[in-house]
Amino acid sequence: MPRLIHWLCVLAMLSMGLATVAHAATITVRDAVTGAPVADAIVTFAGAEARSDAGGAVRLEGQGDQVMARAIGYRAVQTSATDLAKAGGVVKLTPFTPKALYLTVYGIGSKSLREGALSLIRTGAANALVIDLKGDKGLVPYPSAAAATAGPAARKLTTIPDLPALAAELHRQGVYLIARIVTFKDDPLAANHPEWAVHRGDGGLFRDREGLAWVDPFRAEVRDYDISLAVEAARAGFDEIQFDYMRFPDSSARLVLARPSTAAARSQAIVDLLTEARRRLTPYNVFLAADVFGYVCWNRDDTGIGQQLEAIMPHLDYLSPMLYPSGFQYGIPGVRNPVANAYAIVRQSLAEAQSRVKVAPMRFRPWLQAFRDYAFDHRLFDAVEVANQIRAAMDFGSDGWMLWNARNTYENTGLALDDGSPVLQACA
Repeated sequence: MPRLIHWLCVLAMLSMGLATVAHAATITVRDAVTGAPVADAIVTFAGAEARSDAGGAVRLEGQGDQVMARAIGYRAVQTSATDLAKAGGVVKLTPFTPKALYLTVYGIGSKSLREGALSLIRTGAANALVIDLKGDKGLVPYPSAAAATAGPAARKLTTIPDLPALAAELHRQGVYLIARIVTFKDDPLAANHPEWAVHRGDGGLFRDREGLAWVDPFRAEVRDYDISLAVEAARAGFDEIQFDYMRFPDSSARLVLARPSTAAARSQAIVDLLTEARRRLTPYNVFLAADVFGYVCWNRDDTGIGQQLEAIMPHLDYLSPMLYPSGFQYGIPGVRNPVANAYAIVRQSLAEAQSRVKVAPMRFRPWLQAFRDYAFDHRLFDAVEVANQIRAAMDFGSDGWMLWNARNTYENTGLALDDGSPVLQACA
């Protein structure tokens, strides 16, 4: 009883905005299902983050009336000081494993494609969406103040008229929302600010095999633009921010950048993006993730593009390697035919990455292939191949998985039977 009285007094003061360091108190983060303490949970209070200890305890200090918490493998929560007092100072987190489908800037606006993904979610075969909030061509599909930096070309298409309303509606349907933001591959931004773009040795804009320009990761202005979009997504209610194309262009040509392009400098530019993103996203209690090439799991250097595994991992909640068998054109040790060994590609790549960065398997959530092979025998990656990849990810212990299909069609993935009942129960 004295402890509860203490909490009622302290948290009443918190709720009135009167708390100071003198009224600091310790709360406990627990699993909502088992009641076990949750270690290393991130608790945000009064604009600062703290992590729970092995017993789930974390000390709050400062002024404020909202307490936010999240942890790997759980849904994030937000509670008031008053409600926390009623709960005896215990924050409960609900376990959650994302099973995600990808929607492009066009897919989220297409009723048929969006409904196709949501129908799988309603069966229980999936429970999350990865939605482009800046796509591969630099398009921002919702009314965005930040997008003004890239000029009108970034906003020539609107498929999400109201981003907070979309997030609220999908949350009502139980969907976990991941905002995919393509970072340094950005044709509109390069056109609007050529001084921020990657240039060729002759002074012209560098363009990749798709004819698209890139912007310079060394430029703080470029990083600020992508982080500002991430903040808009977090403010709208997305659960997770995922940076893609978080790298320098992969090109054999001589490129002109704001700084000499050494491996150390490239890696530091990526770390600078993630460090600043985490700082600015602190008030929103969102998870931070990033996509990397599959071979980054194996390469000890930065792969020439700034993606150095040991440098990136400490700044992320989740790492999402793109483990498409079609992308492993040179195979991996012991596997010479990747598309015939999808399970091995996924499982061994995740294990190799974990052996290097020494984090829990749940810090990984891989991208898996749900599209026809383009590099080997052109097989359709249908139910069997998708099942093998999902099983590999879950056997490894990753926090779920994400299916990539650029056409946003998932009817061949085997995620649901004709009667709507979910399959792949062993992979759920």
